Amino acid sequence: MGKNIGFLLAFTGLVLISSAAGADWTEWNILWPWKDSLVGEGLKNYCESWRINVELNNIKGFDVVPQECVAFVGKYMTSSQYKADIERAIEESVLYLNGGCCSLKGSDGKDAWIFDIDDTLVSIVPYYKKHHFGGEKLNMTSLEEWMKRNRAPAIGETLRFFNEIRGRGFKIFLISSRRESLRSHTADNLIKVGYHGWTKLILRKRGDESMEVGKYKAKARKELVEEGGYRIWGIVGDQWSSFEGTPSAKRTFKLPNPLYYVS
Repeated sequence: MGKNIGFLLAFTGLVLISSAAGADWTEWNILWPWKDSLVGEGLKNYCESWRINVELNNIKGFDVVPQECVAFVGKYMTSSQYKADIERAIEESVLYLNGGCCSLKGSDGKDAWIFDIDDTLVSIVPYYKKHHFGGEKLNMTSLEEWMKRNRAPAIGETLRFFNEIRGRGFKIFLISSRRESLRSHTADNLIKVGYHGWTKLILRKRGDESMEVGKYKAKARKELVEEGGYRIWGIVGDQWSSFEGTPSAKRTFKLPNPLYYVS
């Protein structure tokens, strides 16, 4: 009996060793969970894929970041890669601006550019850093209380582009999903970190609060075009809801944001 058990253990060991030798260790395999580095690599790939598909608008309507990806998202949002991704998006905006995009720009003061506010002009990442980097369901009351303290720092790359746009004579419209009750706090925060000279700050009035954000922003653009006679050359925002619907702009520029989804 003992000899049989010993033979069985030896045979099993040989099978495991043989399987390990033939395994493709570039891929994580659930059969080898004790290989921490491989498990970590598999999870990293999964979370990176999740983040990319959020940016591609394939993943929609999520309330929270998957728990297994919270640390990954937090690391990304505080990394040099996040900063580089914003820089690249703004660089493309500048190339568009310098590449003759607005050759038909008139002298009637009706050429417009639109910016979102949160995680476009200013960063609310410091708030999310204290709230599990999107791993907690958003408490809007808590977020608005934080916004009232005017602590959102400027996103430097966007601030420079904002000033470039303003210097070229565009009318700048800020269209945000923030509520009208935050108007004075929002304006104070923007001025505090260096933004000034915008044409209009558009926030959600009480009648707009039940409307989907994408529809509310499309409605605001429609009023600019049809009632104001403006030509919208570009939009910069971190949410797809900033670009959805008609009228749109000649070009739109999406900044990265896997922390939350605004529909």
